Amino acid sequence: MKAKISITVFLFCSIVSIFLTSFYHIPEKTQGYKIKTITLDAGHGGKDPGTLGKQFKEKDIALAITLKLGTMISEKFPNIKVVYTRKTDEFIELDERANICNRNKSDLFICIHCNAAENKKLVGTETYTMGLHKSESNLLVARRENAVILKEDNYQKKYGGYDPNSPISHIMFNLYQSAHLEQSLAFASHVEHCFGKEGIGRESRGVKQAGFLVLWRTNAPSVLIETGFLSNIEEEKYLGSEKGQQEIAKAIFKAFCKYKEEVEQE
Repeated sequence: MKAKISITVFLFCSIVSIFLTSFYHIPEKTQGYKIKTITLDAGHGGKDPGTLGKQFKEKDIALAITLKLGTMISEKFPNIKVVYTRKTDEFIELDERANICNRNKSDLFICIHCNAAENKKLVGTETYTMGLHKSESNLLVARRENAVILKEDNYQKKYGGYDPNSPISHIMFNLYQSAHLEQSLAFASHVEHCFGKEGIGRESRGVKQAGFLVLWRTNAPSVLIETGFLSNIEEEKYLGSEKGQQEIAKAIFKAFCKYKEEVEQE
């Protein structure tokens, strides 16, 4: 019975998602459009360390990369307002991260994270947009990143009864990001390209979709970037190094430049 219900919900949500994507299709930017504000979100923080490596914590690496990225954008494009969800080691609830993006009427939301897996040999980057899970591994990543809400007060009421361990919950709320899916996928593709062999030479695991709470309520094209696996010893060393963080930030910055040129019409 539970299997039948899950299949029914999945099919229903898939149909509605396709409909919404078509109905809320965002046309190409009109002439004169400029990106004015971008929100950068360093994952985790404070009492939530995120993924733990042998030496480094996800929250620290995410913040270091985010601050470097923000500096690059501000220096190159002084007319763009760069907003940070956090600039220090503090705990910011997931819904507030989206609220910060929305209050500032941001044109793009970039969330920085580090990955982890039971298979210690896995390496590489992944960039996610909001959407249906295409594989069990995508679901596991979303579950891990969303589990932070368990540290928040009254999370069930705040997130409409969302259960981070329920596949149905993940399927249901992905519908809300359909309006910005095209732009989100475009930016995500640029990010992975700049990470890959033609960029800084990282192992790109590609653009993926999954149900992330932090992307759910943002009223802008949004991506969550998994910059590498802290569960892999060698990759952890790279992510924790000044060189690695600088290279990753620069790759994301180059992706932003390409995306900016693409969506802005002179």
